[in-house]
Amino acid sequence: MRFSQRILVAALAAATMVFSVAPAMAHINGMNRLVPDSHSYAGNWPVTVTNSQFHNGTYCLTLTGNGSSGTASVVMDGQKYPDGTFVVVSRLLMATIVKPSGSQNGALTFTAPASHGNIGQGLFEDIQGGSNFDFGALTFGMKGGC
Repeated sequence: MRFSQRILVAALAAATMVFSVAPAMAHINGMNRLVPDSHSYAGNWPVTVTNSQFHNGTYCLTLTGNGSSGTASVVMDGQKYPDGTFVVVSRLLMATIVKPSGSQNGALTFTAPASHGNIGQGLFEDIQGGSNFDFGALTFGMKGGC
């Protein structure tokens, strides 16, 4: 067997071990890894950002989809950013919305624990040019509140 073929076979064997052992370890530890939440998070959520340099305020985050994944948009400071996605996996909500930033795209991220249709406190981040531009504490209001 040629050297490059041996490396490929070894890499595939290692990947197979990782993917077959991970579910067993999750079961042993009583953890549900990468399990979508069965509750619906689709709807309008008021989000309040605090302790931020540029984004303190209350905004409206809209999640649309099958309940645990889909599209996302946000209205901030009178500006609508319509191009985003969200997913809820292993009790964690992650919404990422594209924010045009000069010649590059930036992103607004909303990350918080989510369980049984409720979203807790989390972190807001404004990423520009691949770097953290601004961040703050994030609080979700009641679903349908905006």
